[in-house]
Amino acid sequence: MRLTDTHCHLTDLALQADLPRIVQEAAAQGVRRFIVPATQRGDWQQAIGLMQQRPSENAAVHCAIGIHPWYAQEAAEQDFAELETLLHRYPQIWLGETGLDFYNKNQTQAQREWQIAVFARQLAIAQKLQRRVIVHNLRATQQIVAAVKQQKFTGGGIAHAFSGSIEEAESLIRCGFYIGIGSLLLNPTAKKVRLAAAALPLDKIVLETDSPFMLGNTVNTPANVRKIAGIVADLRGITVAEVARQMEDNVNRLLAAV
Repeated sequence: MRLTDTHCHLTDLALQADLPRIVQEAAAQGVRRFIVPATQRGDWQQAIGLMQQRPSENAAVHCAIGIHPWYAQEAAEQDFAELETLLHRYPQIWLGETGLDFYNKNQTQAQREWQIAVFARQLAIAQKLQRRVIVHNLRATQQIVAAVKQQKFTGGGIAHAFSGSIEEAESLIRCGFYIGIGSLLLNPTAKKVRLAAAALPLDKIVLETDSPFMLGNTVNTPANVRKIAGIVADLRGITVAEVARQMEDNVNRLLAAV
């Protein structure tokens, strides 16, 4: 059985110190492929370096570089220029993690509008260079869909760490995104994501951990993709092997050229 963690921050300090062991433990659970997003200009080169060096002979690392909405306020023209330059230099790299985060109710309208502008600018780059996009989405599905349509973005990608309704998931799928089902499933009370994992088309979801995050004070690792796959299988009344085969088919399609 083979599995892919489609969203893991392997360059984070919480994982870097013990990365060989973490990758080995993931491999023992069948997780041998990793998509590593970078969230701001300062960590783009580190993600690219990890992709080039590979933390293990048995580990295939793909990466994405982008400006996360948490860092949108600091985004400058030179960041967009560098982003486009690096994506042009490395045609296998995706764009991300980008997106919108409207969780904080104290955000001003100007801050939200700037997030949207930074996101739209990255969608335009991704469309120009024909790249997939990894999208962070907290309470902003409507605005994300609107930005995708406005920019005429057709490259698709992953709406990661999904936590919304079935209707929201379907609107993102219509925009070309696969739905990232992740570590929220490890919480038995996370009803929305469990409903999504049970009801969405199996050929429109992918699995992720968002390591090292999502587990409170416990460091999350890619090995947990196996547990997540098991929960998806239980929710759907199928085998873990069936889930794994479909998930790998989905990732293979995403990794193919746009």
